[in-house]
Amino acid sequence: MTTPAVQAGPGSRIPEAVHRRRWAILGVLMLSLLIVVLDNSILNVAIKTISTPAPTGLGATQSELEWAINSYTLVFAGLLFTAGLLGDRVGRKKVLLGGLVVFGAGSALAAESGSPAQLIAFRALMALGAAFVMPATLAVLMNVFEREEQPKAIGIWAGGVGLAIAIGPITGGLLLDHFWWGSVFLINVPIVIVALALMVWLVPDSRDPSPGRVDPVGVVLSVVGLVLLVYGIIKGGELADFTDPAVLATIAAGLVVLAAFVVFEKRSDHPSLDVTYFKNKVFSAAMSAIALVFFALMGVTFFAVFYTQSVRGYSPLQSGLLMLPLAAAQMIFAPRARLLVDRFGNKATTTAGLVVIAATLAAFAGFEADTPIWVLEVVFFLMGTGMAHIMTPTSVVIMQALPREKAGSASALSNTFRQVGGALGIAVLGSVLSTAYRNGIDGKLGLLPPGLRDKAGESIEATLGVATRLGPQGKALVTPANDAFLHAMHVTALCGTGVALIGAVVVALYLPGKTASPQKGKEEPELVAAVE
Repeated sequence: MTTPAVQAGPGSRIPEAVHRRRWAILGVLMLSLLIVVLDNSILNVAIKTISTPAPTGLGATQSELEWAINSYTLVFAGLLFTAGLLGDRVGRKKVLLGGLVVFGAGSALAAESGSPAQLIAFRALMALGAAFVMPATLAVLMNVFEREEQPKAIGIWAGGVGLAIAIGPITGGLLLDHFWWGSVFLINVPIVIVALALMVWLVPDSRDPSPGRVDPVGVVLSVVGLVLLVYGIIKGGELADFTDPAVLATIAAGLVVLAAFVVFEKRSDHPSLDVTYFKNKVFSAAMSAIALVFFALMGVTFFAVFYTQSVRGYSPLQSGLLMLPLAAAQMIFAPRARLLVDRFGNKATTTAGLVVIAATLAAFAGFEADTPIWVLEVVFFLMGTGMAHIMTPTSVVIMQALPREKAGSASALSNTFRQVGGALGIAVLGSVLSTAYRNGIDGKLGLLPPGLRDKAGESIEATLGVATRLGPQGKALVTPANDAFLHAMHVTALCGTGVALIGAVVVALYLPGKTASPQKGKEEPELVAAVE
């Protein structure tokens, strides 16, 4: 459907019909975003259930659980950039619709998985669809809102992430209380159907009208490089050994291919990615902030689930409810973060957000098995507050740093850095957690048979599983397992704190202050994106 080329107002470049329904369009985009984010948060509370032997679960090992999470991250991060480019070229609405269909099909198949291997494969299929959904949502947003409304719209969009974080664990807990484990994936299907119907009706298509020639070499190099790098990171986390020759070789190969991608793009007359974007220190600092905050947060929230369920003994539903303060803070503050930016500038707001994140991660280093639960709730609320004041300002900086017709590429870059940062966080901090736990528990497993000893040392869940099978004799392992996990969590939390502080230094040095905003005194670039 082609909307009349009536302007939304004096000087507006957005058709009036699109301008009138812009908030409804934002709602549909947030629904699409919701299922992509919800899928990761809903899986966290189901990890223990999926590790339970059939018929309750799949009997997945610790390694298989990690791959169930990381297969999604691997495919997602590897294809995000390419998906953003395709959206700019063939139309963001078409890419959104196709991505949702694939995501819904993958969800239905994952729900019926008969083995951990099938679950891992179908999670990868879900990620293929999600990779085409996420960058397109933000790209469409940039093409239906005028520049002065973009920070508010991005703030609401970022608040949608908080909503998904809240809904995911609670929904997962409720489903697991009443249905089988596959229901946590099947719930995506009706949401996808509703989102598809609303999108066909409301959302306009947009694209870069002058995308130039296709750059197949650049696309292949970017995908191969990212997949190798993320695979190496994940493998290192799985082995808890980043000095393993295979891990080092894979990571090195990924870095070499990405370096070749940068060199090729700099020399190409029709690059997929204009690497000169990164000469802008503000743009690069905002990207770094997103990657570092997700490195810290993904790594720490991964072990927080085991802290609440394994050490504290809460059910999946109760664990989901404990995450409410984090999500509530994001929903409250993400849409309002622009007010602090207006008053204090991007630099002060984002730096303060990262300092708050660092402080909350450091708080985990003091948590014990009997720490009052209200303390955890306060820490989660502050963590969500800090995150809200990082994601909104940096997203605005990134999206407004490039011309609007390149919105898909900007969004894809932002999400790629977020996913790669998160994969690094799970892998690196997961490796720290595994190594510290094994070192702490090894001395307590001497009475076990050698075969059981290795298995019991993998994780707290493995130790508690062996203890359960041993019956009364196994009770002696419970307290040492909790103590070893708490020590490992403290070490990992301090590592996350250090990463967040590095991010604070980067943004304090390079993001613009209140009077140095790059938008002041500059007119909006000519909008040439076609809106149909």
